[in-house]
Amino acid sequence: MTPIRKSEIFALILRVVMGSWFVYTGGLKIFGSGLDRFVTDIENYRLSFGDFAITGNIAVVVAYLVPWVEVIAGLSFMSGIFRKGGWWLMLGLVMAFVISVGSAWARGLDISCGCLGGTDKISYWQKAVEFAVYLAALGWIAWVEWKTSRQRNGLESES
Repeated sequence: MTPIRKSEIFALILRVVMGSWFVYTGGLKIFGSGLDRFVTDIENYRLSFGDFAITGNIAVVVAYLVPWVEVIAGLSFMSGIFRKGGWWLMLGLVMAFVISVGSAWARGLDISCGCLGGTDKISYWQKAVEFAVYLAALGWIAWVEWKTSRQRNGLESES
């Protein structure tokens, strides 16, 4: 049996912290400020891709779906049940957030983030740092798990 390395323990801690954070933020949108508030936050981003805009009923679907995906991804990621699926969901969510917030920042919108269900105006630099941390953590966790998997399957030495 291969001993557990410090990097694996740290990856587990990161998974639990990130998973808990996503469960918390998704739960705030669902049970705290409410999904109706999140619909407004999503519409404030004024996202459109050609003739397709995220407004009205589409914004409602997105607002009612995203928080539940956050909760499911967080639970999956921290519990280890469908961990890779949770990782992909979290990566997809972070990338969607990066695109949404980046688009609002580029257009100079002075809006509420919607991230924690509150009405505080978004701090774009703070969000940029937050997203960079998420992406770095997700990348590092993937690397540790890939390296561990290769070593346990005898594809790589444990140097």
